[in-house]
Amino acid sequence: MFRKILYPTDFSEISKKVISALKKLGKAGTVEEVVVQHIIDSRNLDAVVHWSPAEYERTRKVIEDGAAEKAAQTANALAKAGLAVKVVISEGIPSQEILKTAKSAGVSAIIIGSHGKSNLREMLLGSVSEQVIKKSRKPVIVIKR
Repeated sequence: MFRKILYPTDFSEISKKVISALKKLGKAGTVEEVVVQHIIDSRNLDAVVHWSPAEYERTRKVIEDGAAEKAAQTANALAKAGLAVKVVISEGIPSQEILKTAKSAGVSAIIIGSHGKSNLREMLLGSVSEQVIKKSRKPVIVIKR
């Protein structure tokens, strides 16, 4: 059904449920390849404008390296389930980066975890999963906490 799926992750607790679902889809032969994506939210980095360029770059590198390590662990878990895996680490606004990657990677669907939280920021701006659902041209599978 969905041969290539984009899995954007923030490595939160809900990601374990998404990984489990992907493994099941892989074992069922429904999914062959997963693109694991982590987005470093540029809005968070932009908040540290008072830092020197060197401090900013050092912090960005630490965040990127940590994300790459966690993404590699996720990729290994999915590969052990027989799935082909590609890892993408990008920087920007999460919902926009997810939609860009979905298009450029040619995925047939997106599977995303939802925390189910409701705070003022999400009410005003919408959660990442909500933004992806609204704007995606591909089917979006949401795994709730």
